[in-house]
Amino acid sequence: MSEFNYLELETSGSIAQLTFDRPPVNALNMDVLHELHQTLLDIARQETVRVLILTGAGKAFIAGADIAQMQHFDALQARAFAHTGQRVYRLLEEMPQVVIAAINGFALGGGCEISLACDLRIASEKAKFGQPEVNIGVIPGFGGTQRLPRLIGMAKAKELIFTGDMIDATTAAQIGLVNAVVAPEALLETAQEWAKKLISRGPTALKLAKAVMNRGMDCSLDAAFAYEADAFALCFPGGEAKEGMSTFLETKQNKDWSHT
Repeated sequence: MSEFNYLELETSGSIAQLTFDRPPVNALNMDVLHELHQTLLDIARQETVRVLILTGAGKAFIAGADIAQMQHFDALQARAFAHTGQRVYRLLEEMPQVVIAAINGFALGGGCEISLACDLRIASEKAKFGQPEVNIGVIPGFGGTQRLPRLIGMAKAKELIFTGDMIDATTAAQIGLVNAVVAPEALLETAQEWAKKLISRGPTALKLAKAVMNRGMDCSLDAAFAYEADAFALCFPGGEAKEGMSTFLETKQNKDWSHT
């Protein structure tokens, strides 16, 4: 377990689970962001940890930023808050581990934005999503205006950000905001099952796939192809690819689809 005030960290083998625990709704303030930043840095350095699961305690995943703190911001403080959130979420997005958001309840504002920075999203049937910032006279500041349209398309992202409306988990799945929706009692079990499947895959391949896919989104297709080819080549020197292919051929030698 971690010794932070607002986070709980549990590690079992190659899987770490980080729980936001700031009652009543896990709202984000500067203290939470600083604790999250340090925790993610520590996890990113741990080569034994290959999958990180994020979830929330209580009825919320993260219900947004701490409005009681934000209402006193001037422009410089607001910019510093946005830059801090963006820096932390970028670290989450780029860390070598695969990150699964297990969204147990309200994922609003900064909570929705942190889920966007994760690689995979599993939602409880009770989860609610939204970017309601316009309702209090501001806009998303932790990357929502950029990641949301990249994930679900510009038109739907504008609808959610412009209206500030909240959507349920089923709708989130229909528009591609989450990968799966499960019963509340099955949420963490499902996240663990996904994590165990991921750690059975080639570790180098997963790291490179994540890095290339993230980088390729922000460059030309030709540049992305070049990154992909370089990363493909890097899979071979360590022996992981040769071992995987040998195992595949030994297991499937009688199959006519062995030449993938």
